[in-house]
Amino acid sequence: MALAIFDLDNTLLDGDSDYLWGEYMVANQIVDGVEYRHANAVFLQDYQRGHLDNDQYLRFVLKPLTQHSIECLQAWRSDYVDNWIKPIIATGTPDLIKQHRERGDTLIIVSATNLFITEPIARLLDIPHILSTEPEIVDSRYTGRYLGTPTYREGKVVALNAWLDDNEHDLEGSYFYSDSINDLPLLEQVSIPVAVNPDDELRHIAEEKHWTILDLRS
Repeated sequence: MALAIFDLDNTLLDGDSDYLWGEYMVANQIVDGVEYRHANAVFLQDYQRGHLDNDQYLRFVLKPLTQHSIECLQAWRSDYVDNWIKPIIATGTPDLIKQHRERGDTLIIVSATNLFITEPIARLLDIPHILSTEPEIVDSRYTGRYLGTPTYREGKVVALNAWLDDNEHDLEGSYFYSDSINDLPLLEQVSIPVAVNPDDELRHIAEEKHWTILDLRS
C-alpha cells in the first residue's frame, strides 16, 4: 500500500481555492472589494513567482475569519464549495483518484491553503487525509493565527514527516502530484513525482529529470 499525495490548487482543481475564496468574499461583500481584491491578486502573483511572504499572506487571509462567527463562516463556505469549487474540479481528477483507490493506495492532500478552505474540498473528493495550514480557534472564534508549521514549500515536507511518524506509512513507492515549483521540496522526497499542468519552472525541471508530466484538464 503506497501513499498517493496530492497538491490541491491547480492540480486536482483547475484553479486556486485560496484565491477564489477571496473572490467569493468580494462578490458577497464580506470584505472590502477594491482593497481585498488588489491584495489578493498581488499575493497570488508572488506565489506563482515563488516569492511569497507566507507569514504576511496568512495574516491577510486569516483576518476575515476573525470577524464573523464560525456558524456564519461555515454557511458561506458551504455555498462557496457548491458553487465555486465543484465546477473547477479538473476533468481528470476523479479517474486519477479512482485509480489510486482501486490499487489500495492511501490518499492524502497536502496543501498550503488553510484548513478552513481545504477540509470540505477533501471531503468532496472523498480523500480521507488532509495536511493543511491549521487556523487557530479559541472560544469558538478564529484568532487570525495558525498552529504549527505552515504547509508551504519545505513546510509540506515537515508536515508529512510528522504525519508519517504517527501513522504506519513510509514514502516507499509514494506518488506526489503537483503543479508548482513551490512544491519541489516534497516532489524530491517521493518515489514517483508527477508534474500536473506544471508552471514553467517545474516543467523545465520535470523534463530535465524525466518525471511524468500529466494533464488533468483535458
